Amino acid sequence: MENIWSIVIVEGAIYKDDKWLMIKRSENEEHAPGIISFVGGKLENEGDEQDVLEHTLKREIVEEVGIEIEDDVKYIESGSFISDGGDPIVEVVFLCRYKSGQPYCVDTDEVAEVYWMSIDEIIHNKKTPIWVKRSIQKAEKMRASGASGDGS
Repeated sequence: MENIWSIVIVEGAIYKDDKWLMIKRSENEEHAPGIISFVGGKLENEGDEQDVLEHTLKREIVEEVGIEIEDDVKYIESGSFISDGGDPIVEVVFLCRYKSGQPYCVDTDEVAEVYWMSIDEIIHNKKTPIWVKRSIQKAEKMRASGASGDGS
């Protein structure tokens, strides 16, 4: 039997009103430095835990941009790829509602800049990769349809 293991990454498409919280990844990041991206990070082994993806997402958002999101995160999509360093990655993207806090770059080795951006600003930014553009379009459709649970 083959021993298959991937790094699992969770990311949050975080919205507040009609803006999305996006980051510019630090130039020091091994994978995809300098791109416009969602906030997120790697799943860590925390033993037996329920809702490990959601807990990891909330922790990473606080660690990277210092804000809180509401509890009602919704699955958007998942994908897989090989990182710039050659690691197999599984990526899971969630729709998240902003709850509180002022976003800022907590660790500049990971996050170079933080922005509240419109969907058009994200789509037309040359530093936004195609996979982020696809995910944000799905997130916007879910948000607009009220799938976030907030009735919007």
